[in-house]
Amino acid sequence: IGVEPNGFNINQDCGSTHLQKLSDKVCEVRADIGIALDGDADRVLICDEQGKEVDGDQIMALISAHWQQSGRLTRNGVVGTVMANLGLERYLKGLGIELLRTQVGDRYVVEKMRQGGYNLGGEQSGHIVMNDYTTTGDGLISALQILWILRNINKPVSEALDVFERAPQILHNVRYKNGEPLNRDSVKAAITDGEAQLGEKGRLVIRKSGTEPVVRVMAEGEDEPLVRAVVSQIVTALEAEV
Repeated sequence: IGVEPNGFNINQDCGSTHLQKLSDKVCEVRADIGIALDGDADRVLICDEQGKEVDGDQIMALISAHWQQSGRLTRNGVVGTVMANLGLERYLKGLGIELLRTQVGDRYVVEKMRQGGYNLGGEQSGHIVMNDYTTTGDGLISALQILWILRNINKPVSEALDVFERAPQILHNVRYKNGEPLNRDSVKAAITDGEAQLGEKGRLVIRKSGTEPVVRVMAEGEDEPLVRAVVSQIVTALEAEV
């Protein structure tokens, strides 16, 4: 599906950024798995047999555990970003695997992997980097690796790729026209207050997108109502300034 390009419709309502059509098709034909790439095929996301989305964190969890068991995981570490779910970090820690975080962007993941000698890294968005095969994210190679592991463990995707329990994580994007909204006093105050409310019970990540005029506000923690409230107050402060 999504294979009728006209020069203008790349990623239009399809691919790894729009999974609904894939999810519907998987359910319609009762497929075992759905595989979605983005326009340049360096990202991959999965739909299980029930049409449920599987993100890059769960994919990395599956691959890292399998590679560790087979002695393929180098330096007993995996490189992720600040957006990686806390549940992934806890799962890997339980296996004795360290999660090393970088700023968002596959190039930062690759850089950290090269510096530290790690052979697996990636992002929640589906950039999965496996240095044994390639020097950057490759959605097709990642999909093949997932299929190979699934074949070996002989479990449905819904079970095999439900590797860890996700910590409640809320992400909200706020679009702005110009300027530096994060430098406004009211926004700084809302962020400081949010950090104080979460304390050691959660994380707060706020950053400007590198590709569009958007501020991304992400919070996670065990107390979902608190996480939602913190995100809401920061978003409200941002929207009042843009």
